[in-house]
Amino acid sequence: MNQPAGFEGGRLLVVAFEGWNDAGEAATGAAKLLVERLGLVEIAAVDPELYFDYQFTRPTIVLGDDGTRRLEWPGAAVMGPGGLPASDEDDDRVTGPGAETLHVLLGAEPARSWKGFAAELVDAALAADIEGIVLLGAMLADAPHTRPLSVFASSENPEVRSALGVERSTYEGPVGILSVIADQAERAGIPTVSLWASVPHYVHNAPSPKAVLALLGKVEELTGLSIPRGSLEVDAKAWEAGVDALAAEDDEMAGYITQLEQARDAVDAPEASGEAIAQEFERYLRRRGEEPGGRADGRGEGPR
Repeated sequence: MNQPAGFEGGRLLVVAFEGWNDAGEAATGAAKLLVERLGLVEIAAVDPELYFDYQFTRPTIVLGDDGTRRLEWPGAAVMGPGGLPASDEDDDRVTGPGAETLHVLLGAEPARSWKGFAAELVDAALAADIEGIVLLGAMLADAPHTRPLSVFASSENPEVRSALGVERSTYEGPVGILSVIADQAERAGIPTVSLWASVPHYVHNAPSPKAVLALLGKVEELTGLSIPRGSLEVDAKAWEAGVDALAAEDDEMAGYITQLEQARDAVDAPEASGEAIAQEFERYLRRRGEEPGGRADGRGEGPR
């Protein structure tokens, strides 16, 4: 498969934001793992005073390694090569085409001035000679925790769709900051692809290592990178076992999960018709469209 510039061997930027785009902390979990494995350092950051409402996204006090307490302010920063990897062990390093030039943008979704915020970060990407952007998101969905969690890949760029074999999203409705950044990046000539993991809505309060794994797997598939998982596989199994234990004590929850499993298995079955798959996907889209992210708490944006 031929890759457009930036998606195999080029200078790639992976983007993830806390908040509405990050159900189960899956997107930021995947991005933070990349930062750690690559030993990335901050190369550009926004001024939080311009974009954040501290009553909505509050600063936090953290305890440093030296025992001192300090304030951490919400914000967003582009992380790039320049530091030493967290481990010198070969098994812990991200490898593959473009690994040595991989950048990551991590932040909290801003409260205001989204156009200026996105423009500033796209300018930082241009200054870093970024050739392609992968935007990570996670949405609450009718997904059974016992099955592989799906990742929907889409792009507004026709060359990216052709090269990577991804779709153009048909979603209409409220969007998060990822969509604004994708729009401005494409206007600036940087091709983008969006990846959205489905997180079971009935366990949305806890971080979902299984969704992190799903996103990392999709990133590998589209870029050719090899990303060590560390303890994620074990964590994902423990997470699934924990949900199993909760369901075992709640007959209504267990019955609901069984219904989700049956619906998922029907769609995944080899004999499933195209019409059945289309009907299941349309039902899923309709449910998402009821509220931001398709759920009452609005934690996930849905595919762009």
